[in-house]
Amino acid sequence: MTPPRIVVDSNVIISGFLFGGNPARVLGSVVEGVARCFTSLPILDEVRGVLQRPKFGLSAEQALAFVDEFHLLCHVVDPRNKVQAIADDPKDNMVLECADAADADVIVSGDAHLLDLGQWGSIRIVSPSDFIKEIGGQHGVARYGAKPRRP
Repeated sequence: MTPPRIVVDSNVIISGFLFGGNPARVLGSVVEGVARCFTSLPILDEVRGVLQRPKFGLSAEQALAFVDEFHLLCHVVDPRNKVQAIADDPKDNMVLECADAADADVIVSGDAHLLDLGQWGSIRIVSPSDFIKEIGGQHGVARYGAKPRRP
């Protein structure tokens, strides 16, 4: 069976990196080849910016090192079509734009605006826990999810 083509929202990337749990299992599924991950430069920029917030205690170098590592796991696409599907939080549209450019099967997100859509075109939008249930389990626990990971 072909691995699903997924786009992982920045909130899942950050939660998986810092806190573990199902978001880390989503990242682990990419490491293990259970899912094929796609991202875009705007998503990577958002992740880097959020990780540099003082509340996380990471240096700019640590944030960049993580973003570089995640970048290597994913296929980077260049979204060409602008989307205006989410008026309440227009930044969420960049996830839809990436998924469109990637011809993704699934968006994995913890964001209420995206999850409330449930589906956008032929692309399903699911939570990390629902995605892990779909792929059948405990992927990525060895590398991600045991405790917060810092570069």
